[in-house]
Amino acid sequence: MIACRKQFTDTLLELAREDRDIIAVTTDARGSVTLGDFATALPQQFVECGIAEQNAVGISAGLAHSGKKVFCCGPACFYVARSLEQVKVDLAYSENPVTILGVSGGVAYGALGATHHSLHDIAVLRTFPGMTVCLPSDWRVTKKLVKFLVDFDKPCYVRVGRAAVPDVYADDSFEFELGKAITVLDGTDVTIVATGETVWHAWQAALRLKEQGVSARVLDCSWLKPFDEEAIRTAARETGRIVTVEEHSRFGGLGAMVCEVLSEQPVPVRILGIPDENVVHGTNAEIFHHYGLDAEGIVRSTLDYIK
Repeated sequence: MIACRKQFTDTLLELAREDRDIIAVTTDARGSVTLGDFATALPQQFVECGIAEQNAVGISAGLAHSGKKVFCCGPACFYVARSLEQVKVDLAYSENPVTILGVSGGVAYGALGATHHSLHDIAVLRTFPGMTVCLPSDWRVTKKLVKFLVDFDKPCYVRVGRAAVPDVYADDSFEFELGKAITVLDGTDVTIVATGETVWHAWQAALRLKEQGVSARVLDCSWLKPFDEEAIRTAARETGRIVTVEEHSRFGGLGAMVCEVLSEQPVPVRILGIPDENVVHGTNAEIFHHYGLDAEGIVRSTLDYIK
C-alpha cells in the first residue's frame, strides 16, 4: 500500500527534474506533504512560506501568472478555510492555473478534531467558477493525475488522505480522463458511487454484497468537478437505486451532486457521509467505522436500503 500524498510528491519530483518550470510551494508542511526529497533535490524549485497559507496561495498565483507550473501543498483543512478567499480570488476568479494539494483531507487527522478536518471542501470549491476538484482513489490514479496536472491550464484542488491506502486498480490499464467516472465493478441491482479513499471500501462492500446475491455497480468519481453526469444517469437508469459514499459532510458533497443530476430523473438515492455534528475523535479507520463509511457499514446500509 502507498499513501497518495507520497505518490503525488514522488511523481512531481520525477517530472520536476526534467522541467525547471515546475515549482512546489508549501507552508511549513514539507513533512506532512512528503516534500522533503523535493526540497533537497531541487531547492531552486521549492518555496517555503512558513505557516502562512494566504501568502502561499498569493505567491503561487504570481508564479503561475509568470508561466510557472505551480503546486501549492499543505494540510487540506487550512487551504479550504484559512486561505479560502485567496483560492477564490487569486486562483479561481483570476484563472491562475495552480494546483492546491490538500493533504490529510477529510478526517485523516482523526483525534485532532474539527479544527483539522476538511469536510466542507467539496461543497465550497465546486461553486467557484473555473475551479477543478479531484479526490484520487489510490496511488495509480494519483500518479496519472499528477502527470495530467503538470500542463493543466486551470486551477485545481486535489484532496488526499494521510495513510497508505489499498490498491483499487491492479495495473495502469484503466482510462483516466478529465471529468469521467471509472467503473470499478459492474452490477445491475444498485450502484455505489464513491470518491477518494471511500472507493476501496465501496468496492469491498460490493464484493461482499455479491456473496449475498446482490449485484452492485461501483463508480469511482475521482473527478468531482467536472462531474460525470452521464455515468450517474446511466447508472440510475440501469440499476434503479444509488448509494453514495463520501468522506465529507452529507450536505453539498457527492451525494448532493448525484441528487442534483437526478432531480429531473427521480431515482432513490441514499447518502452515506458525515452527519451534521462535530466528528467523534479517533483514528481514520475508527471514524469510518463509526459513521458506516467502511465496507461493513456500506453493506449494512445497502441491504437495508434495497429491501
